Amino acid sequence: MSDDRQTRTEKLASEIADAILDGTLAPGSRLDEHMLAARYGTSRTPVREALRQLATTGLIDLRPRRGAIVAEVTSGELEMLFVAMGELEATCARLSAMSMTPIERRRLGALYDSMGEMVAQDDVPAYTSANTTLHAMFYAGTHNPVLAEMTAGLRRRLGPFRRAQFRAPGRLMLSHAEHGAVVRAVLAGDATAAHAAMLHHVSLVEDAFEQLAGTAMEPTPRARAG
Repeated sequence: MSDDRQTRTEKLASEIADAILDGTLAPGSRLDEHMLAARYGTSRTPVREALRQLATTGLIDLRPRRGAIVAEVTSGELEMLFVAMGELEATCARLSAMSMTPIERRRLGALYDSMGEMVAQDDVPAYTSANTTLHAMFYAGTHNPVLAEMTAGLRRRLGPFRRAQFRAPGRLMLSHAEHGAVVRAVLAGDATAAHAAMLHHVSLVEDAFEQLAGTAMEPTPRARAG
């Protein structure tokens, strides 16, 4: 797939995901390719590719002879996914603090600093893209390809939910501050602080999404760094 085509597909997948998360496309709705192509002013091919992407996130089900259906994602399922995400990302941050090379640390610090300008300009698209890159740096910084692949895969599954948090007022600034705690710990080589800061960050990402979606989840016992 060419870069332009991939970008169009990812943008379309993001727009469909937003429509699902804000309730425009309700759970159980059938996602007709013709309808979506007309709605978003595109052809069926990128729609089909976008639906395949979304199927990996659990937002939709692809069923034989029925096509794509908006899935019913329960609060309990999201809770389990976010707990797993938090543990994996916290482990990546801890190992990054121990294993990142000097060059990787400089690049991490430079990206984090550049994101401050995005926050100042309230540039949500740029920040969202940089946010993905920042977290990918933590995965790569583990120098453990197995852990990096597992964490990236779960992040893709939670991608639409994590992107949705940035619609919450003031979330960009808070996200940047939370990242700051993780970045400073990693740059200082403080593995314990990096683990705690990342675990805290992912728990707040979950909270931001819950508040935005108006979801009342029953809390389950789990350790949350403060």
